[in-house]
Amino acid sequence: MSTVFDERQCTLGEGPLWHPERQQLFWFDILNKRLLSRDNGTEKTWQFDEYVSAAGWVSRTELLIASSSKLFLYNLETEASAKICDLEADNAITRSNDGRADPKGGFWIGTMGFGAEKNAGSIYRYYKGELRKLFSDITISNAICFSPDGRTAYFADTDTLTIQKVALDAEGWPAGAPSLFVDLSADGFNPDGAVVDSEGFLWNAHWGANHVARYTADGKFAEAVSMPAKQISCPAFGGADLQTLFATSAAEGLTGKHEGKTYFAQVKVRGQSEHRVLL
Repeated sequence: MSTVFDERQCTLGEGPLWHPERQQLFWFDILNKRLLSRDNGTEKTWQFDEYVSAAGWVSRTELLIASSSKLFLYNLETEASAKICDLEADNAITRSNDGRADPKGGFWIGTMGFGAEKNAGSIYRYYKGELRKLFSDITISNAICFSPDGRTAYFADTDTLTIQKVALDAEGWPAGAPSLFVDLSADGFNPDGAVVDSEGFLWNAHWGANHVARYTADGKFAEAVSMPAKQISCPAFGGADLQTLFATSAAEGLTGKHEGKTYFAQVKVRGQSEHRVLL
């Protein structure tokens, strides 16, 4: 059973992040250029001048945020920002999309075309001052998440209806070519955002299917949590015991009262605490 966490309807809700030091959920409404949160039941909103989509936590007060042109450090209390590096700033057709911090403190971020142009996006990793392109020819970057032991990364190009996995070296860089983790083409499911729980199972939002699905470490379907919104976009674990599964959604192209809201469900498994980004 899922419940509304926040009633605000996001045109494109994405990037939920449970800040472990603040015990607070943050998420984005990409197309409205907003960062959203709740603090002791009070709605919080931060407005930006360009599209923002994903973040990692750096300290109690600072987030590393990905926008359509850069990665920047943002202070939640003073609202001061400082550019860390460009992110396809010279490419007018792309913006950031899905992203997450890895167990080594690196921040992975995917890009995509504003109109989901074929193969226009890439996936990058920022780690201790270096931004490196990892994978190119991505149409819709999604599902970036990591195994608890830090040895495997997952990602998706939603356009291919598959989720990929790749082995990581001791510093968290890819150690080989990606391979297939889950093929969703037979069911016609669109893999969107994902997160891995403490048992190594991957939870993936299926865009357009009203649910988040859980897969074993060897890619077998285990269970699904239903959500009222059709376009569920990304899950995140949070709460004091990390057994609350949050999920963002998108109202874009839909008119129902459930669309675009942010939901939560209590689950029996614990998530992983989100990793701190090392600048």
